[in-house]
Amino acid sequence: MGTLGKAREAPRKPSHGCRTAPKARLEAKPANSPFPSHPSLAQITQFRMMVSLGHLAKGASLDDLIDSCIQSFDADGNLCRRNHLLQVVLTMHRIIISSAELLRKVVTLYKDALAKNSPGLCLKICYFVRYWITEFWVMFKMDASLTDTMEEFQELVKAKGEELHCRLIDTTQINARDWSRKLTQRIKSNTSKKRKVSLLFDHLEPEELSEHLTYLEFKSFRRISFSDYQNYLVNSCVKENPTMERSIALCNGISQWVQLMVLSRPTPQLRAEVFIKFIQVAQKLHQLQNFNTLMAVIGGLCHSSISRLKETSSHVPHEINKVLGEMTELLSSSRNYDNYRRAYGECTDFKIPILGVHLKDLISLYEAMPDYLEDGKVNVHKLLALYNHISELVQLQEVAPPLEANKDLVHLLTLSLDLYYTEDEIYELSYAREPRNHRAPSVFKNYDHDQDGYISQEEFEKIAASFPFSFCVMDKDREGLISRDEITAYFMRASSIYSKLGLGFPHNFQETTYLKPTFCDNCAGFLWGVIKQGYRCKGNKYSESR
Repeated sequence: MGTLGKAREAPRKPSHGCRTAPKARLEAKPANSPFPSHPSLAQITQFRMMVSLGHLAKGASLDDLIDSCIQSFDADGNLCRRNHLLQVVLTMHRIIISSAELLRKVVTLYKDALAKNSPGLCLKICYFVRYWITEFWVMFKMDASLTDTMEEFQELVKAKGEELHCRLIDTTQINARDWSRKLTQRIKSNTSKKRKVSLLFDHLEPEELSEHLTYLEFKSFRRISFSDYQNYLVNSCVKENPTMERSIALCNGISQWVQLMVLSRPTPQLRAEVFIKFIQVAQKLHQLQNFNTLMAVIGGLCHSSISRLKETSSHVPHEINKVLGEMTELLSSSRNYDNYRRAYGECTDFKIPILGVHLKDLISLYEAMPDYLEDGKVNVHKLLALYNHISELVQLQEVAPPLEANKDLVHLLTLSLDLYYTEDEIYELSYAREPRNHRAPSVFKNYDHDQDGYISQEEFEKIAASFPFSFCVMDKDREGLISRDEITAYFMRASSIYSKLGLGFPHNFQETTYLKPTFCDNCAGFLWGVIKQGYRCKGNKYSESR
């Protein structure tokens, strides 16, 4: 078992299982320009764009920006200058003004041009709106207010009898657009014999498993559009953003699946074998330069439900633990994910970033720069910086992964990852495998004087006095004695309920920056972010999301 090493494309091997099943391929989208492959390329690109914008780069009024965009078109509707400003304004305007308000300003200009008998300007305005509809049709599909304003504009133009203008701003073609990227669609498997879900993990080699996980990850990642990133900026969260929610759910689902696959094995030796295999999967993911799924897998292996399994870890070889340590160090949030950023910057061609890190960067950039300058002009530099940052993420979707996926296996793997377990259920399974608890031993040390593994109902009531109500039924066999397993289950349930109720008795939380992939001990979700991702109890290290 080698060490982590530099990320590179994994050598191709014949795939295992279901060899005759159809292949699923995610094709690259046509690329207009190569995506950045060097850390400083974005800065170079931004500098060139700033130069092309001329005096507007230092700041401009919103009216000046709109006028400059309209004047980008000639009398025939062709772009007569570079479309940098046009792209930036149409993609990033929601930072300073809603799309409906922007269109209303354009409509006002159209009315003024009609009043001044300026047909050439009216035509350019319609060319501008046509470009907006054609290149950014998703906005008109998602924004009801923008759609209503467009209908008002269309009625105005129609009333003036301008047939050419009506054709230019027609939006009926939007409904014919392929909307599949915005929806979650399962791949339809063929009618050939399928694997059972329970056999999926055992029958896949680490390379094949990592490739199919990468296929699912890229499929989810490429659905996130420019508008999704913009919505994230405006709302500062992923709520009401289904494509991002789906991506985060996939990350959390993979981590939970990793835990369950380890915990599903009845003996420490078998659990260790699953643990080792997932380390091998992680290595393959690193070779594929799929950092987001790599974070999910390593996070699952580092979750407290797995890391507490001392008997299992005793069967894990030293070299495997060394690789885990290297992986954890690579993904550590220390120094603002410095190790990850360095490795990611060295990667070329296909790669999938840790989405949470780059979303945090986007928010940091958004918060650090003002929307307007001191003279009231729009901060074009901010719009340009945000545009370039989002463009880097979107352009990664243009390079398809160097792999093909078996459609049957993709379908079964998707089903496996959609299975949901609560945090309580995972911990119950963990303690069922290796029934130890740092609270229960201390309880039995103080109350189980004869060391027979039981305490009396009276003794338990002294313990329960610390809590305002009972969390579960004790003494299920009604023999007047409470077993070690029952008291362990009691404390697990008490901790979970107290956390959900927001009561402060069991924990002394402090805002914490986690230096390795960490999951919320309450909801099992991954703690996203660069610094101060959540809260940790000073007493028992219990972690909670913000």
